[in-house]
This record gives sequence, structure tokens and C-alpha cells, in this order.
Amino acid sequence: MATKPPQSDPVQDAPQVAGPKHAAAGLPAIGHTLRVAQQQMGVRRTALTLLRVNQKDGFDCPGCAWPEPEHRHTAEFCENGAKAVAEEATLRRVTPEFFAAHSVADLATRSGYWLGQQGRLTHPMYLPEGADHYEPVTWERAFDIVAEEIAALDSPNEAVFYTSGRTSNEAAFLYQLFARQLGTNNLPDCSNMCHESSGSALSETIGIGKGSVLLEDLYKADLIIVAGQNPGTNHPRMLSALEKAKAGGARIVSVNPLPEAGLERFKNPQTAQGMLKGAALTDLFLQIRIGGDQALFRLLNKLILEADGAVDEAFVREHTHGYEEFAAAAKAADWDETLAATGLTRAEIEHALGMVLASKRTIVCWAMGLTQHKHSVPTIREIVNFLLLRGNIGRPGAGVCPVRGHSNVQGDRTMGIFERPAPVFLDALEREFGFAPPREHGFDVVRAIRALRDGEAKLFFAMGGNFVSASPDTDVTEAAMRRARLTVHVSTKLNRSHAVTGARALILPTLGRTERDLQGSGEQFVTVEDSMGMVHASRGRLDPASRHLLSEPAIVCRLARRVLGEESTVPWEEFEKDYATIRDRIARVVPGFEDFNARVTGSAGRPGGFALPHAPRDERRFPTKTGKANFTAAPVEYPELPEGRLLLQTLRSHDQYNTTIYGLDDRYRGIRNGRRVVLVNPDDARALGAAEGSYVDLVSEWKDGVERRANGFRVVHYPTARGCAAAYYPETNVLVPLDATADTSNTPASKSVVVRLEQSATD
Repeated sequence: MATKPPQSDPVQDAPQVAGPKHAAAGLPAIGHTLRVAQQQMGVRRTALTLLRVNQKDGFDCPGCAWPEPEHRHTAEFCENGAKAVAEEATLRRVTPEFFAAHSVADLATRSGYWLGQQGRLTHPMYLPEGADHYEPVTWERAFDIVAEEIAALDSPNEAVFYTSGRTSNEAAFLYQLFARQLGTNNLPDCSNMCHESSGSALSETIGIGKGSVLLEDLYKADLIIVAGQNPGTNHPRMLSALEKAKAGGARIVSVNPLPEAGLERFKNPQTAQGMLKGAALTDLFLQIRIGGDQALFRLLNKLILEADGAVDEAFVREHTHGYEEFAAAAKAADWDETLAATGLTRAEIEHALGMVLASKRTIVCWAMGLTQHKHSVPTIREIVNFLLLRGNIGRPGAGVCPVRGHSNVQGDRTMGIFERPAPVFLDALEREFGFAPPREHGFDVVRAIRALRDGEAKLFFAMGGNFVSASPDTDVTEAAMRRARLTVHVSTKLNRSHAVTGARALILPTLGRTERDLQGSGEQFVTVEDSMGMVHASRGRLDPASRHLLSEPAIVCRLARRVLGEESTVPWEEFEKDYATIRDRIARVVPGFEDFNARVTGSAGRPGGFALPHAPRDERRFPTKTGKANFTAAPVEYPELPEGRLLLQTLRSHDQYNTTIYGLDDRYRGIRNGRRVVLVNPDDARALGAAEGSYVDLVSEWKDGVERRANGFRVVHYPTARGCAAAYYPETNVLVPLDATADTSNTPASKSVVVRLEQSATD
């Protein structure tokens, strides 16, 4: 049973390159899944674990937030989900002996891939001030250390409490409750770096910052537009839904600077026919220039307004506000400007328009390709305009579909993980728990980094995630973290954030989704919310990786008791003993969770979970300031590209999930055994003198005049849109300026970085 981690750090800057694939999944996906799973877990553990993923009596995949269908396949998981499960259920262990053998300085030289492959953390570990190595520490002493640092703060607002998307609803609710009873709203989370732009745009236009479709709506749609999203790598189970939609008569338009194998053809590994032949998914591929999406939808809106009978006038009249101002802006859209902004042809846009006008039920799906630009919020508002014009919100088979990434990132926000909480939520907390929560807005991710950098924050506590690798402007972020008095990470595995520490540091090991959680009242389960607002239970079955692990709820409860003392009005001991008591309180604080325990266990309502209410979808009621869905009219923006430069987007390889690197291959794009590559259109590469296989340094250019450089990237001639390039994060996060963010949402603009290519010294 091969479960040993790699001893040496493999070279990642000498990749082998072949042509991109034109189909996703199939036999290669099955083979790769089983190979990785068996390497991490062994044969028996692989079978026992994977057959419980996303099942009603099993555990929720710790990967993406794609919803489960009502009728689930025995193998209800994708290749990347299986990799996520395998790395959590691995038999590899990171013990105190490992930390004794590896100094923090040594760990800082290792790649994220090597760190993650070492296995599960087994003991709480402490890095004293001035020390070179982490050393084991008791849980009691670990909580004392955090309490000491909190007590030494001049204000609770000098503490930052970060959350990743894998945290359960129960743990997230307790975490925000602890922070707010302490006295701060400094609750940044990974939403700040991904779908914050979606939440900002949707809250303003339809009154709720979530998507308006359920999974069955995809099956009823006439047209599905997938913009700025790569389901084949980032949300592979979405391909099954698109396949079913196609079988029901839907047509699919993909809008992307890169051709993506999963959207070309999907070889469904769950069926014999799918394995052999597969299904062509995309009917029209619009290879758009990076950041040109707002211009595209603005022109489509102009053309809809000009088409006889295309506007749903009754819906617009009854349910919307701001139509006249929007219509005036849309009618001013210019063909030449749109073609320049998008890189598309007139014929392609007219083809898309014909498909739009032929559709009675249209859904627009999107992800990071739309949310991480300076003008992301106006772009998403323009998509809402596009749907409102033809009445495509609040109709079966139609609506907005922002596809979330990490498995409970949407649920964490629902539970109150937000630096700008709504007053009504704080009022509910105050009524339920008898304390006055702070009302001043806290730090989001970007503002938290600035606060640490500037000495305004002194303690950083992370509930999951890999903050250092996930954040922009890597050098600035790392320097900011090193200024902290204490950094604390609740983690299942080793990552780079553990090697970039404050003066003191703690690593607190926690249970994973796959593991059994036994507390004082017996075996517990937790809950999650998927990308479409469905809430369901997650029950781990494996024995914990170590007897020294605590669950996330237990960690929060014990820390809160130690920090807040006996005067706290919250029954922390009761919450740790029985998670049902947490859900009872959630039911009284968060709308939509009434009778939470009964509904999530299936003793009432829909077995296996329930859908949260969504007024625009359920009632065509829009809880905005105007009481209606709001049309908006913003100037059209798109990135401008200086001569001799490229517009870079950061993206994932197929062998990673967020900052977790599972392997060094990107099978669908033809990259093997390496990650330091930059994908460049062959014509652009020739014009810039960047030969196939040559090595370049990527140098980002921004208005602050600071040179940000990522060295030693192999040039890969690739069919990207002209003027555009792509490279993997976190390696290229160093190029994203901290202050280059989306208007309104403050999300890092990681998808539109102006770069120049310089010959690398390593070439």
C-alpha cells in the first residue's frame, strides 16, 4: 500500500507540453481518480470512503459547492472531488517528529504541492517567539496563548478572524458569534476573493446576493450561457447537469477566453454510452477577450430592445425599476467599441442573439472569470439587465446562476461570516444571546492585509484555508503576516501559511468532513449549503486521523470559554456537547432555518435537506430598496492593453483545487510534470518574440509603479484569445497588486493583470 509522501520536492518549472484535449472525463478520469485515491488511502479505504461522498447518509464533498441531484448515482463524485477526499482521508501523517526534522525556514522553501502531500496534521503545534521549529503543545496551553494575545490587544478590532469555505454551518455560526461577542466584525472570508462581486451586484439588483435557480431549472432551460467558468476542472459534476439539459433540448453558449475541454465534449463516466461516445455540450463558443463580458451583454441588450416583441413588457412594467435610464444607456451601445472590447466578430454576436431570442427560458452561469475584474460588479449587473428584459428571473428554467467554489462558502455567509453584517442579523443575535454585537464594519481580506501590514491588526486567526497562498500580492501579504504578534491556523493539512508566521504561531489540527465526530451527547453531524441554496447534512464515518484532533465547533467553543470567561451569555459547553442545540439557535436567528433539526434530518419536509427561501425565485418578489428588481446603467468598461503587453488571468490547473495542489499535470490543457507555464496565443507570442518552449519572467504593470515579478515560466503556444494570457495561481498571485480590486466588492482583480514578458535568466 503506497502511502508514503514524496521525500524530495519535484521540479515544477520544466513541464512537458502536448496539445490541449477536446473532451473531459471518461476512462482517463476514472484511472487517475483510482490511482490517486489508492496512493493516499489504499484499496479498502478508497472503496469505503468514495461510496459515501455526497450520499444522503454520507458526507459532503470537501471540494466544490455544486448541488447533488435528488436521485444520486452510487459514485456521486468527480475526479477532483475524489482527490480532495483522498487527501483528507490519507494515511499519511505529519507528526511532531516531522516538525522536529523540518525548521520553519525549511518549510518556507518547499512548494505547496510538497507540503500538502505530507499528510494529515496530528497534534497541536506551537512556534514560540524566536524559535526555529514548531513544537507540540497541549490544547489547554494553545487556548491560553490565544487568550493571552487577545487580552493584550488595545481593541478587539486588532484581531482578524478569517474563514475558508469548508467550514460547516454550525462552526461558522459559532465562530462569528465568538468574534462578535468579543467585540469585532473583522470576519473576512474566501468570498471576499471570489464571489463578493456577485453578491454585491445581485443584492442591489434583485435583493438577495445568491443565485435564483435550482438544479432542476437547468433541466428546464432553453438556453444556458456559461460565462467565465470552466466546469470541467472547477465544477466537474456540473457537466452531468449540462448533459441532461442538452438531452432535454437546451442549447449552450460558452463565453471564455480559453477553449475548455469539458465544455466541448463530456464523456460521462457514470454511463456506458457516455464513456464510449460522450456528449458535445457547446453549441456556440464565444472566445471573448478577457474582461469584455460587460460590453457583450450591453450590446445584446441593445439588440433585444431593437427586436420586435423581444422585451417582456408586462414583467418589466410590474416587477422592475429604472428601465428608462437603462434603456437609454443600452441603446447607445456601439458595435465598433463592442467588437474591440470583446475580440468577437459581428457574425458571432448575431448568432448568439438569435439563440437568445429563440429562448423562452434562459440561465446565465458564471464564476471567477467574471468576478475578478475592476468592473466585475457592473458586468454582473448587466447580466441581470439581460435576464430582466425577457422576464428570465422568477420563471422555471431561468435565472442567475453564480457557481460557487468551496463547498460551504455560501453557507458561511448565510451564517453571518461577513465583515458588513446586516443590522437585522445583528438585532437577531442580540435578542437571542443577550449581548450587543458591534455595529462598525470590519475588515475584508484586502483591508485585513493592509491592517496587518500597517500594524493596525496584531492577531490573525484562520478557520481553515491557506490565506497566504490564496491572497493577492504575495510579497506584501507575507510581510504583513510576519508583522502579526500571533498567527493561528485551524487546519487538516500542512500548507504555506504555516511557514509564514507572526512572532508566535499555532497550528490547531481539526477533524475533516470524512471523519466521525463524537461529542458528549454522542455522534454528531454538521450541515452545509450548496451553490443553489440547498441545505443538507454531512456525516463523517472514518476514525479520526489522530486522537489529538478536535472538531471545529469544539475548538471555537473551548476558545470562547477560555477567552470570554464565565460572564459570556452563550452556552458554549452545551453547544460543544450537542450540535443540535446550535441548530436550534440558528433556527431562531437566521431566516429560512425554522425547524432546522427536523428538516435537515428528513423527519419533516424533504428528506436529505431543504431549499432556503429565495423571494425572487419563489414569488417574483424583490426585497430591494425600491421593492422591485432594479435595472442599472453603468458606463461600459474593459481593460485597456498597452502595446507589447498581455492581459493575464490567473487560473487553476486540472490537478488542483483552489490553492491545494494534487499533482503537477493539467491533463486537459496538455501540461505534464510542471506548473510554471504561461499560455500565450501563438500570434501574440511571435509578435513578442516568445518562442514555444522558451522561458520568460512575468512582470506586472500597474499604476503604483511597483515592479511585481514571477520568474521562470515556460512559454506555451496555446489557443487563447488574442492579447490574452493565462497562468496558474498561487504562483502568479505575486503579480496581483493588493490595491487592484473590483469597484464596490473590493475583490482582487486577478483575472485582468497587465504583464510584459522578459527573457528569463534561466532560459
